Amino acid sequence: MAGHSQFKNIMHRKGAQDAKRAKVFTKLIRELTVAAKTGQPDPNANPRLRAAIQAARAANMPKDTVERAIKRGAGGEDGANYEEVRYEGYGPGSVAIIVEALTDNRNRTASEVRSAFSKNGGALGESNSVSFMFDRIAAIHYPAGATSAEDMFEAALEAGADNVESGEDGHEITCAPDDLGAVRDALESKFGTPEYARLDWRPQTSVPVADEDTARTLMKLLDVLEDNDDVQRVQANFEIPDDVMERLA
Repeated sequence: MAGHSQFKNIMHRKGAQDAKRAKVFTKLIRELTVAAKTGQPDPNANPRLRAAIQAARAANMPKDTVERAIKRGAGGEDGANYEEVRYEGYGPGSVAIIVEALTDNRNRTASEVRSAFSKNGGALGESNSVSFMFDRIAAIHYPAGATSAEDMFEAALEAGADNVESGEDGHEITCAPDDLGAVRDALESKFGTPEYARLDWRPQTSVPVADEDTARTLMKLLDVLEDNDDVQRVQANFEIPDDVMERLA
């Protein structure tokens, strides 16, 4: 599938960022709080909250921290009024980038995202300036040890998924956004809780970035964006050769 190497590249970079655990927790707590505030505090009746809890578990967030965030959101005790905002632009090498954020100050976040792009060889664009190059999909991920590739494929097919990719990094199942709940529940009944189940952006095609300097600047831009507390997720349509990634690492 187009763009698959981009996910491997991001996972490779994230492996070197495990020390940023506090920032990861900050983002997860914000998502838990907003999910509980905008829906019911019961994860069985609130798919967004259920996905947030799954992400928190995958990040090894303490159970009491998760529960406090949910209670704070459900009780309206969080004074911040977070808004969901999406930014789009181009990075080095004409790579298309989508940035999703939860912010209590649009002006601050817009300024910080714009600065990240401009200081790292990119340019922030208008709304929908690059999203047409991506498909909105639902993604479910299981670790490789959850089951065999054959069993996962058969179960996902039966559940109504569109595609399954299995490898050393695990099993990634994709489906239409409206089918996320049904597919997730069917797989969960057989293989347990997934590492995540969420809506995502999948690039329709990939932009090759073989020049090492361009790749380095692109990685810096993505790191700066992901390091921002307001930013929840960053997706891009690049593909960097393995040998270039090894030199960058």
